[in-house]
Amino acid sequence: MLYHLLSPYASEYGIFNLFNYLTFRSGGAVITALLICFVFGPSIIRWLKSKQKKGQPIREDGPEGHIIAKAGTPTMGGFMILLGLGLSILLWSDLTNPYIWAVIIVTISFGAIGFVDDYMKVTKASPKGVPGKVKFIIEWGVAGVVAWWLGDLTGQTIALPFLKQVELNIGLFYIPFAAFVMVGTSNSVNLTDGLDGLAIVPVIIAVSAFGFIAYMVGNSVYSEYLGVIPVSGAGELAIVAGAMIGAGLGFLWFNAPPAMVFMGDTGSLALGGTLGTMAVITKHEIVLGIIGGLFALETISVIVQVASFKLTGKRVFRMAPLHHHYEKKGWAEPTIVIRFWIIAVMLALIGLATLKLR
Repeated sequence: MLYHLLSPYASEYGIFNLFNYLTFRSGGAVITALLICFVFGPSIIRWLKSKQKKGQPIREDGPEGHIIAKAGTPTMGGFMILLGLGLSILLWSDLTNPYIWAVIIVTISFGAIGFVDDYMKVTKASPKGVPGKVKFIIEWGVAGVVAWWLGDLTGQTIALPFLKQVELNIGLFYIPFAAFVMVGTSNSVNLTDGLDGLAIVPVIIAVSAFGFIAYMVGNSVYSEYLGVIPVSGAGELAIVAGAMIGAGLGFLWFNAPPAMVFMGDTGSLALGGTLGTMAVITKHEIVLGIIGGLFALETISVIVQVASFKLTGKRVFRMAPLHHHYEKKGWAEPTIVIRFWIIAVMLALIGLATLKLR
């Protein structure tokens, strides 16, 4: 909105030329989203507490400390993130850019699915919300439509890391592949969201990396220098990344141990969907597997646990997802969280290295 209102006056008033720079608008998105969370966060948390007398339902089979320590903490704090993220994107981005709307559609849709799921859990005072099959069907439907649209915009191809400007045309397989990236990332972030601050910081780290990647692939000079596939207009996703960083930091202020609020599926499904959509647009879906490796590990631990128990009757981990395994081993919650943050930083740096190692 600000871009459309003020950039036309750049020729008359030099200061408004700042709105033509992605870096300036990205910084503005960070600060705006952060301030929105700081200003409205306490009121949102009070309102959630008033509506959720018992807070988020805690799994009875979860780590013993959770039942006591986490009981009574309100969920659906992802609404705070979505508020800061959404308003910042609308204020600072170029709303004529189709990639911005692709991200908005996925974010809002997945956030709405998570909101209904959280609402059902709270009202029923049960960890069971929307049936998993129903969630997957809706997520795949939304992701499939967006994937079809993006395939029409950027071509039904995926880029191969470590190779200079090499694209693989996968034709009709592009739609299910791109949809899988969006849905898979969304649910992987959801599985990771199990300890105070555990999910939001790796999301901030991953989206920071993809904001940089989007800026590079959206710039013809930088993309040619790095040997990556250029995607005209993708640089605008740096605004989305900035808004997510600001909203994530604002939420972390209230989610830091001991958490005053949980993001719930409202936040985790939306943030994961946004991250996956950015990876698809920038054609760095494979690199997402590296940068978002922590989310992948959490998901794999669940798959391995379920498969092992069904096939052999034995569990590989003391409890899945992976972070609960270490809780069961006696690791303190802050130790697990901080060590997982370190892993997320290392994976992001490795993923960014693929831009140059070609």
